[in-house]
Amino acid sequence: MAEAYIVAAQRTAGGRRNGRLSGWHPVDLAARVLDAVVDQTGIDPQAIDDVIMGCVSQAGEQSTNVARNAVLASRLPESVPATSLDRQCGSSQQALHFAAQAVMSGTMDCVIASGVESMSRVPMFTPSELPRKAGLGEYTSPGIKARYPDVVFSQFTGAEMIARKYGLTKRDLDLYALQSHQRAMAATREGRFSQEILPVQARRADGGTEGEMHTVDEGIRFEATLESIAGVKLLQDGGVITAANASQICDGATAVMVVSERTLKAFNLQPLARVHHMSVLGHDPVIMLEAPIPATEIALRKAGMKISDIDAYEVNEAFASVPLAWLKATGADPERLNVNGGAIALGHPLGASGTKLMSTLIHVLQQRGGRYGLQTMCEGGGMANVTIIERL
Repeated sequence: MAEAYIVAAQRTAGGRRNGRLSGWHPVDLAARVLDAVVDQTGIDPQAIDDVIMGCVSQAGEQSTNVARNAVLASRLPESVPATSLDRQCGSSQQALHFAAQAVMSGTMDCVIASGVESMSRVPMFTPSELPRKAGLGEYTSPGIKARYPDVVFSQFTGAEMIARKYGLTKRDLDLYALQSHQRAMAATREGRFSQEILPVQARRADGGTEGEMHTVDEGIRFEATLESIAGVKLLQDGGVITAANASQICDGATAVMVVSERTLKAFNLQPLARVHHMSVLGHDPVIMLEAPIPATEIALRKAGMKISDIDAYEVNEAFASVPLAWLKATGADPERLNVNGGAIALGHPLGASGTKLMSTLIHVLQQRGGRYGLQTMCEGGGMANVTIIERL
């Protein structure tokens, strides 16, 4: 089978809700990262076979095939097609899988996998809540309700269930949250994000920050302390989850370019990484967020690898309980996990997070001289994608 190579990986720095990216229309923000990976490689834009873009809240400004709209707002020619997909938080990780699979099948030679989410302009739950309030029904059908009676599917409930199942205390979660900020602070101060972040003009929805460039993830709390994190109100009485030990609402866009060996040679491109393994797993939709654990075990078995063979892990910090449970279950080295911080500090722009984490993982492997990296993330509905790459 043909190989799939990643030759460019770019992301915007994350923007807080109503922050420094909130003035960007998400289509235009996504267009900037598409242009960036083309500029980074110098490839002829006519050679791009497709753009696959993850986006969870496909409504309003992110509706009507946001991927194609981003192409039309970019410098790419009209001949480049595009499609949008929703695998919840794993949307752009799945975009990468589809891109790599297209290249490995031999049907395409150059595909951009990308993601965008403006959680300021298209708030979370908009696609389900707006129709429900308008009397247009909801996604939980009679068939689903018959199979899962008296269940309200909730990621927040799932995060609490995981904490209880794996014996995680609120202090465990708060300490992990503090570590996420501390690692993100160190990575920022040491310039470890400089190669992956695409500078874009800061645009606040209120018109502020005119002329400034946005180059630093806005969610990092440089003043964070354990006391300040521990003092945040619980999301439910008797629980352990707070806004401080969960991922931050975030605006952002990301893209990676995936090419065949033929395209490498035709355009004299230097690969950053090779896609070594891809898989996806469905799991319990009630606990919902536990899927990365069995998905990782299955992926490693299929790849003929052990967890110790992996030099760096990116496990999305949807809630602190998710990576902590993953560490307990897999026996992974915590010093290889989310070494530059994660979504608790950097933000979780939903459909953009998959290729965001991949951009970080590639650059972490480069900086640390590692060979293999593994990425996984929990997804609404109880699913998880796993991607293993080899740095080249």
